[in-house]
Amino acid sequence: MEPEEKKSSVRETDEASIELLKQLTKKLCSNDISIARLAAFNLSWMQEDGLAILTKILLGDFPRTTKKAAAYGLRSMKGRMKKMATEVLEQGLKNRDRTTKAACIKALALMKGQVPQKGGSGKGGSSSKPRIQGIKKTDKSNTERNSKPAGK
Repeated sequence: MEPEEKKSSVRETDEASIELLKQLTKKLCSNDISIARLAAFNLSWMQEDGLAILTKILLGDFPRTTKKAAAYGLRSMKGRMKKMATEVLEQGLKNRDRTTKAACIKALALMKGQVPQKGGSGKGGSSSKPRIQGIKKTDKSNTERNSKPAGK
């Protein structure tokens, strides 16, 4: 009877983990970035299953917040999964979707300990804007003396 009990407990555990993966995947697709990042972080602890889900989301057709959260989950992976997660992020650099590329560039830069540059269309920036200069103050006492009529 012991083998049958083990089989049923293993089956229940598998069903529970599958349900948890479904819930985390649903949360990862949330519009709220905080919820999505938390789900991605939890998936980063799920080894191969988490890697597969995060890879599918990052390289698939999903919203920007979901892709950014998936990149966060991939860069949060530890141990033996970190190398595979890095490979997935490097694969994302070759993707045609600019959101995927941007998320991968930022995640890889953060993994290397670099501070990623803010993106943008090249507009603005300190070099293209004219510098605001201060107004020179004049000595009021000297100006008042010169403007007073001499007869008074």
